[in-house]
Amino acid sequence: MNPERTARLPGPDLSGRTVVVTGGTRGVGAGIARAFAAAGAHVVVCARRPPDLPLDGTEFRPVDLRDPDAVRAFFTGLPRLDVLVNNAGGAPYRPLAEADAERHARVIDLNLVAPLTASLAAHDLLRLARGSIVMIGSVSGSRPSPGTAAYGAAKAGLESLARSMAMEWAPEIRVNTLVVGMVRTERSGLHYGGEEGIAAVSRNVPLGRLADPRDVGEAAVFLASDAAAYITGAALLVHGGGERPPFLDAATVNRHQGEPWAANKES
Repeated sequence: MNPERTARLPGPDLSGRTVVVTGGTRGVGAGIARAFAAAGAHVVVCARRPPDLPLDGTEFRPVDLRDPDAVRAFFTGLPRLDVLVNNAGGAPYRPLAEADAERHARVIDLNLVAPLTASLAAHDLLRLARGSIVMIGSVSGSRPSPGTAAYGAAKAGLESLARSMAMEWAPEIRVNTLVVGMVRTERSGLHYGGEEGIAAVSRNVPLGRLADPRDVGEAAVFLASDAAAYITGAALLVHGGGERPPFLDAATVNRHQGEPWAANKES
């Protein structure tokens, strides 16, 4: 791996602040938790199950985020809270007609209702600290998501929720969204296939690679820090430039316009 991508540049100092990362035990959530710990924060990760490998500098609390009573009890037990990162979510690949509405609704519960429940439960603590909320959204919320339609709908709703929440809770609490693109995690093979599939998908991203969980983590730290003190109700794209439009490869004219990029992707 390129050392320039792994070396952490000097960034915000969050020493003395308490951060909760929901679903922060693996993948993107673990990357976010590590980034906040590296910034000096006291990081509490909550999920149904503990991480497979210890996350240095973090504390784990078991919480079922789909249980409103458990969520409220968890936040009531915290002495302080400066940042809430609503990261928990996800969905299996499931075409709409292959499941009933109740099963799709469970995806919406996890990806939209659970962040709302956590944010409401954390409101009073965040207000006291003049803290912030970072929603982990997805590009699936703004483009068609065949196979994950309920997930995309939930992520679209999450971004809308964050904008309204930012307006209602200002100026005491800032609320922003990270709109995340494709990320390479331990479960990438389920979405893109093996190394060959991941490489092929990466060539479709302008920056030539999938995001690393750390990329998302560093962006979350920025939005939660004083460096973003005047940013609220915003959606920050973390997607490497998006995805190359398929029509550029399908068209039979103006092919030269895409060639320099294609050449760079192969190098």
